[in-house]
Amino acid sequence: MLWKLSLRGSLIGLLAGLVVTTADAQVGASEDVLNPNRASEEELSALPHLDTAKAAAIVAARPLLRMSDLDALLAAGLSEEQRAELYAKLFVPINLNTATRKEILMVPGVGPRIAHEFEEYRPYRALVQFRREIGKYVDDDEVARLEGFVFVPIDLNTASDEEILTIPGVGDRMLHEFNKEYRPYVSMARFRREIGKYVDDDELARLERYVTLRLSE
Repeated sequence: MLWKLSLRGSLIGLLAGLVVTTADAQVGASEDVLNPNRASEEELSALPHLDTAKAAAIVAARPLLRMSDLDALLAAGLSEEQRAELYAKLFVPINLNTATRKEILMVPGVGPRIAHEFEEYRPYRALVQFRREIGKYVDDDEVARLEGFVFVPIDLNTASDEEILTIPGVGDRMLHEFNKEYRPYVSMARFRREIGKYVDDDELARLERYVTLRLSE
């Protein structure tokens, strides 16, 4: 009887672990790093090396769809060292599957060796894969820190509520439109058409970078 209870407990634990994995976040989050597409001018101007003029320029340039866009915007007024210091506090999350080597090296603390490992394990299907693979080279705390600068696009037809809600700026109302109202999505054009009913073109472009369709699977 005891061994049956033990086996049952083990199975319950295993199933619980599987549930956590399938509902895992796909967009990393960090309370210490601002997203330039979401931060206010006041928040931006309080950061190292940013004055009110630079903060206003960032807001005017939205949406910044790649980290390289932010870097190009700031390069005229800030040195490489100043930008590196700033990016510990301000960062456009990079797509683990499409970020360039230059963008990966903008992640604070990432050098050529770890940048190579970021690329080595492409394509990423979930952040749990990133944790597992990069966790071979750095400890758990460092993996968690790095995760705050990256994301893996979610599949529009299969993503859980929890995954969709990790997209910056998506709340309960938009969650309904993403995964209840218009599924199944047959093309990105449909996503643009349907979600474009609720947000403007700039916000639609910002949201689109966090999603994908895996129609062949």
